[in-house]
Amino acid sequence: MTKELSYTIEEVSQLLKVSKLTLYDLVKKGELPVFRVGRQMRVDANDLDHYITNHKTKRNLLLSPTVVDLPKFDTKDSNNIVISGQDLVLDILGKHIEKNSPYKSLRSFTGSLNSLISMYHGEGDIVSLHLFDGDTGEYNLPYIKKILVGYPVILINLLSRKAGLYVKKGNPLHLTSWTDLNRGDVKLINRERGSGARILLDEQLRISGISSKEINGYENEETNHLSVASAVSTGMADVGIGIEKAAKIVGIDFVPLIVEPYDLIIVKTPKTEGLIATVKQILSSRQFQSEITSLGDYDTTQTGKILYETF
Repeated sequence: MTKELSYTIEEVSQLLKVSKLTLYDLVKKGELPVFRVGRQMRVDANDLDHYITNHKTKRNLLLSPTVVDLPKFDTKDSNNIVISGQDLVLDILGKHIEKNSPYKSLRSFTGSLNSLISMYHGEGDIVSLHLFDGDTGEYNLPYIKKILVGYPVILINLLSRKAGLYVKKGNPLHLTSWTDLNRGDVKLINRERGSGARILLDEQLRISGISSKEINGYENEETNHLSVASAVSTGMADVGIGIEKAAKIVGIDFVPLIVEPYDLIIVKTPKTEGLIATVKQILSSRQFQSEITSLGDYDTTQTGKILYETF
């Protein structure tokens, strides 16, 4: 592995075939050294080789799958925290956390459902969620109750935003609803499994009685909002699912179909008490809310509101 001087976290994830959150956890525990180039973390090739060599004859969670009954959230000995999600507001939150506390923020760009599952396995500190449940019409809480079973958690609203369809300028195909997606003249660009946008689409198709097999392009995937919007902009697809902000950044039209709460979930342990207090203080501050509002396309009416808490 020494042909390259260093690797990004994503490249190491692909090399070892493990999740990025697993790697972030190793970084936080001091088991895998990293260095920064700007805001990007990189792993020296020699350090990666050294880690692999040291674990070749040892049973470990990274390279050997094991059964874990309950994740041990209280074993972390670092002030590094992982914030999972893709919205640019999370970068702003990380900046405020570093300014107002001893914590250092690391970013994972994994989708909502995959991040929530990783949190169950003890990975990740702050997970952002926008998971729509078609049976209840609610966001996030139905998934939390099913996945984080037995864990004390706190769910706090970060903001609200519009989700819907990315369409070409002028909306030439006149797409206005979920049921338009199975038209023969429409080609979709989808999001990856486990992302909030993918779940929103799948749930809307399910409650509309539309099979994914009827959707042209359903199997074509991109891994973030901007890539989906760009695919529509360049003509690779006619429509995609995402949030309003990305459409405006790319310069395409947007058809709003739902207002979604974008919330933060944190597992409550003695060692996260300080983190929770810091996040609550930041979200409730006028400075943070004004900064978010100035970006446009975000609603901070409920920002900082505790939506669910167990003890």
